[in-house]
Amino acid sequence: MSERFLYSVEREYPHPVSRLWSAWTNAAELEHWYSPTALSVVPGSATSETQVGGRWAIAVDVPMNDMVAYFWGRYSIVEPEVHLVHSLSYSQDEAEFIARDDNAPAHRIVIDFESRGDRSWVRFAQYGEMPDEQAELSRQGMDSYFDSLENYLG
Repeated sequence: MSERFLYSVEREYPHPVSRLWSAWTNAAELEHWYSPTALSVVPGSATSETQVGGRWAIAVDVPMNDMVAYFWGRYSIVEPEVHLVHSLSYSQDEAEFIARDDNAPAHRIVIDFESRGDRSWVRFAQYGEMPDEQAELSRQGMDSYFDSLENYLG
């Protein structure tokens, strides 16, 4: 995995950090929001074993492109309510998603959390290799994920 910084997205929410942590690490909660606002998660696809070495996975339905985007990886750092790091592999092939090969090409994701009184802040950063234009599109997509999180948290 390359360590080239690609982009980050951050936002503050009017919820305690424990609420944000749960939304990011609980598979049942991820299924409700972990997609851009115009898309949705494939029911039953989320996995989150929030421990070092644990797996995470999710599939996002992209009907306008007649495809499903599959994401998976493993947690490498878990500091509850503070810091979460995991690999991120991607495919449009369901068989690859089912196999969840740990040796598939991957990026590194770093998610930081901070309590700010009755509010909380979260930052999502992605590291790896991709063209700058694609990184900007990914950043815009993640910004929409943050909108989905805001809608989910209410």
